[in-house]
Amino acid sequence: MIAELLYLNSYKQIFLELSIIIINYNVKFFLEQCLHTVLKAASPIEAEIWVVDNCSSDGSLTYLKPRFPEVHFIENQKNSGFGAANNQALMACTGEFILYLNPDTLLPEDCLSKCLAFIKTIPSSGALGIRMLDGSGKFLPESKRAFPSPVTAFCKLVGLSALFPKSAFFNRYSLGHLSEYENHPVDVLAGAFMLVKKSVLDTTGAFDERFFMYGEDIDLSYRIQKAGFYNYYFSGSSIIHFKGESTRKGSLNYVLLFYNAMLLFVRKNYRGTKAGLFGFFIQLAIVFRGLISVISKILGLFLKKGQKSSKTDQKRAESMILVPNMAKAQTLKLNKNSILLFLESESFNWKQIIAQVEVFSCTNAQFRFHASKSNSIVGSDSKETEGETLAANIIS
Repeated sequence: MIAELLYLNSYKQIFLELSIIIINYNVKFFLEQCLHTVLKAASPIEAEIWVVDNCSSDGSLTYLKPRFPEVHFIENQKNSGFGAANNQALMACTGEFILYLNPDTLLPEDCLSKCLAFIKTIPSSGALGIRMLDGSGKFLPESKRAFPSPVTAFCKLVGLSALFPKSAFFNRYSLGHLSEYENHPVDVLAGAFMLVKKSVLDTTGAFDERFFMYGEDIDLSYRIQKAGFYNYYFSGSSIIHFKGESTRKGSLNYVLLFYNAMLLFVRKNYRGTKAGLFGFFIQLAIVFRGLISVISKILGLFLKKGQKSSKTDQKRAESMILVPNMAKAQTLKLNKNSILLFLESESFNWKQIIAQVEVFSCTNAQFRFHASKSNSIVGSDSKETEGETLAANIIS
């Protein structure tokens, strides 16, 4: 499939500056918010947007297609996996640059223009990733990563990377010694926001479809670097990435998908003692993380017993503090029980909202987001927890 894709795209004429590919699986409200931000960020650019729906069961296409007539939608009759769905859209793209973007992201208005301007200044660059924040405004360390190795796997598994987050040795995987506020050449870029030169993809090939979900970004980053290009972490703009909306991070399914993807990467790209040792650590991690997942699920079911049913959307909305502009945001005094609903508008844009969320991140308040003209509210309190969606008509 990759060879065929490479052949077809090598002869395709470039018509646009940017092609954006988003894969959707049962996250229609997060994708609705994402598309509103993407359309604004792409407005000064000659761009196209492709959404591939991987057989969602939540009525995504029925809901989204009438609301976004300028977006190209592809409907799959089965979940073909992240890499395969991206390759499917890539065959139709005509952009000089390809942006692989997750549906659970929010972009500031100048994000795409800044990223394109930066990558164009470095002829040796192959791809670019960006500074990412979670739904609570905290920096996501996976914004910049090193390639996996037995040492990094061991440090991550036993918790040394968390104990020494700034160490170049113990936290090598997240490149903890590199400042999140500076641009750096790095090994691995996150598939949640991965801007790649189309000419580079013609050389390296697209995503390896053997990776169903997770690991395909590591593998592509590896091939880009192996082909002689540089992957860059760009700190000049920040996006929100809610994380894990399609596969819950703590679930057994996540554990199996993620660590089996790592095992596939090792078997594909490493040889000898390094591969054997790393494979051992990955197998150990699968057992360890799997046990934690099962225990957590049992405890969760036990704790839920006797709890009252959750609030209705209306009561949930009544507990939120509406933030319609920057002036209102700057007057707020927050605590950990505060729930802020940021309302995007002409006077309060996404760049300002994302910056304000980062300012408030130290308060441990909760944040929810609503794009003007959208019909939903979304948010997630951390990369570990399930997100929340509400109907927008509850806003008074």
